Amino acid sequence: MEEARERGLPVVVGIDGSPSALEAARWAAREAARRRTGLRLISAFGWLETRHLHSGGLGVRYRETMLERTREEVSAAAAAAAEAAPGVEISERVVDGFPVPLLLAASRRAGLVVLGDRGLGGFTSLLVGSVAIGLAAGAACPVVVVRGERSSEAGPVVVGVDGSEISDMALGFAFETAARREVPLVAVHAWTDSVLEAAVAPLLDWDAIEADEHRVLAERLAGWGGKYPDVEVRRVVVQDRPAHALIEQASADGAQLVVVGSHGRGSAAGLVLGSVSHAVLHHSPCPVAVVRSERSAAGR
Repeated sequence: MEEARERGLPVVVGIDGSPSALEAARWAAREAARRRTGLRLISAFGWLETRHLHSGGLGVRYRETMLERTREEVSAAAAAAAEAAPGVEISERVVDGFPVPLLLAASRRAGLVVLGDRGLGGFTSLLVGSVAIGLAAGAACPVVVVRGERSSEAGPVVVGVDGSEISDMALGFAFETAARREVPLVAVHAWTDSVLEAAVAPLLDWDAIEADEHRVLAERLAGWGGKYPDVEVRRVVVQDRPAHALIEQASADGAQLVVVGSHGRGSAAGLVLGSVSHAVLHHSPCPVAVVRSERSAAGR
C-alpha cells in the first residue's frame, strides 16, 4: 500500500523565499512531526547565462549572489519550520538548477512534497501554469499545496470519491491523515451529467439514480472502517459538479485538508492532471493533497 511506502520517508518542501513558502515550511514541519520523520527544505535557483554575464566575471558573481540569497531564504524557512515543530530534524539543500525536475526527483525518496500556492522565484506560478500541474501529475508521492487563510487544524479532512482506482488511493491517504490528526473524515461523492439532464431529465428515475450513487460511495468505503475504527466518517452524496461540491463542502465544514486523486475516471492515467484536481487546486479554501496511483508513480 502507498501508506506503507510513505511511512518513514521525509517530508520535502519547496522553498523560494516567498511568504507562501514559509507557510508551506511550517505546515510541512508539523506534518513531519506527526509522521515522526525528517523535513527536507529544497530550493533551486535557475538562471540562463547571457553574453552580458561573460564580461568581467559577472556570471560568477551573479551566481554567487543568487546562491547566497537562496541559502538565506532556505535558512529563514528552516527557522520558521523549527519554531512550528521543535525537535523535527531539518536538512537544507540549495541547487543550481530548475525546480520541477529537482522536486520530481526528490519525490521518489519522499513521503510527501509540500509547496506554497504563490511564489516569488523558482517556484513562481505553481498554481497558475503548467509547473504545478506537471508536478502534481508527475510526482512519485502525494503533493500538498498549502493555500487558504485558515490556520486552524481542528477541521475535518475532506476527500473526493468517484469510484475509480485513484480515488481509492486518495481515500487511503485521507483515512491515514484523519487518523494521524484525530479528526473526522468527510467522504464526498458528487455526480451529474448536465447533457443527459437537459435531454431526458423527465424520463429518469432520479430516486433510483441517487440510491445507486449512495451505493457507489458505500462500496468504496467498505473495509476502511475496520482499518481505521477511530476515524469518524461522514458521507455526502450530492448531484453537483465534483470540484464545486468539494470546494463547497470544504468551505462549509472548515476543512483543514482536501484530498483528491490526480485524475478521475475520465482522465488519461498518469499523463495529465484531471479537471477536478486542477480546479480544486485553484479554488480550495484550505491546503490540497493530490494523490497518484501506485501504478502511475511506479511508471516514472
